[in-house]
Amino acid sequence: MRVQDATPLVKIRNLHFSRGRKVIFSGVDMDIPRRKVSAIMGPSGTGKTTLLKLIGGQLKPAQGTIEVDGQNIHSLNTKELYQLRMRMGMLFQSGALLTDINVFENVAYPLREHTDLPESMLRKLVLMKLEAVGLRGARDLMPSELSGGMARRVALARAIALDPMMIMYDEPFTGQDPISMGVLVKLIRSLNDAAHISSILVSHDVKETLQIADQVFVISDGKVVESGSPDELAVSKLDWTQQFVKGLPDGPVPFHYPADDLNEDLLNS
Repeated sequence: MRVQDATPLVKIRNLHFSRGRKVIFSGVDMDIPRRKVSAIMGPSGTGKTTLLKLIGGQLKPAQGTIEVDGQNIHSLNTKELYQLRMRMGMLFQSGALLTDINVFENVAYPLREHTDLPESMLRKLVLMKLEAVGLRGARDLMPSELSGGMARRVALARAIALDPMMIMYDEPFTGQDPISMGVLVKLIRSLNDAAHISSILVSHDVKETLQIADQVFVISDGKVVESGSPDELAVSKLDWTQQFVKGLPDGPVPFHYPADDLNEDLLNS
């Protein structure tokens, strides 16, 4: 392993972030490795998508630092942040395709915005990216003509258009049928390995995520409660991790919302 590969791609230290009075993160430390698929998991509302926005510089922490490829992302000026973001791909939960242009132009959009490539080269690159996600034949379709799974794959082709060093996936499996989900699982893993990039996957879909992740960070109550490989989490001694991984209805995350004693509540009615 090269020295550069041994250093974390994303290094988070003592991260604190709140929305109003609600504490989202309270002292998060995290090292996200290079050239791996890293998953950030936890129940809904634990700040997984917020963490991606902090890594991308859309949000600023109240305290702590986030370094991406050795750069403190929140100390960069606008130009420096813009340049760093060009090396980050993002797959939004909704896909976020531009609805008034076809599939080809959606994938071509970042290339037109950020490069001066001749049209012949741009065309070849777009077709290669679409081929990588299995949708070269859909290049002339409009977003309204795509299934949900196809739209997610076009969005992935657009995310890799500029050959980024990393891709962040925000709940990529949400709302997908089993076939589309299987295709996305395979694509995330194969693209990561073939292109030698780093992937950060935010999800609460346990089975699919553990199938492709190299490293998993489980977050709850504003902290990383445990991290490790999928095999390590499977034999975790922490009740919280076991409840999440196995989908148990009750445990550290209780089935019942806090309430007064039932008998007293009934008598007082």
